[in-house]
Amino acid sequence: MGRARTNPAPAAPATARGRRTHDALIVAGREVIEEHGWAGFTPEAVTQAAGVSYGTFYTYFESKDDLLRKIVQAAADEMIAASLVPDTLDDPYARIVEANRRYLAATGRAAKVLRMVEHGAYLDDTLRGLLLEIREFYVGRSAEGIRRLQEAGLADPALDPRMTAIALGGMVEQVAVIINELREPLDVEKMVDHLSRLWASALGLRRPL
Repeated sequence: MGRARTNPAPAAPATARGRRTHDALIVAGREVIEEHGWAGFTPEAVTQAAGVSYGTFYTYFESKDDLLRKIVQAAADEMIAASLVPDTLDDPYARIVEANRRYLAATGRAAKVLRMVEHGAYLDDTLRGLLLEIREFYVGRSAEGIRRLQEAGLADPALDPRMTAIALGGMVEQVAVIINELREPLDVEKMVDHLSRLWASALGLRRPL
């Protein structure tokens, strides 16, 4: 990873203008990573893309590693927000379908940056921690949904909710990789239907006729 500077870490921007510049650097950094990869991800490239001076970078970020972590967090927040299923959707099977549909769409938008960061996570504990936080959000949410179905008598009570969430979530996650990274020309809606059928079958949840 990049070399951190020896000066104290920058404080959070206190003004609206500062926040705009800070956010613009995050957006520019993500664009640079997605377009040019690790080799092109430098403070110089990021500040040029953001239209600010090189020195401005260190006003807001300790290093390019610091910026990278902010980019990952922003992508994760965006993905999580986009994949939330409305509470107004009550039917259990319909919630599974919508959750799978939204997850595939959300990972499609964040795929480039998250996939590249996954490679870096093998060597960087902070990046690995961020990716685990993202996964834990989805695992925790799914496990809680499975518990509710079990309590309602709609899912197999012998299943461990967390282990089931990890296994079924891994299936959907791998399908996202096949679609977004391997670019297999799949019909996404048909795949959502198949994923949802597999989820329901694994849980012992009967689909509506």
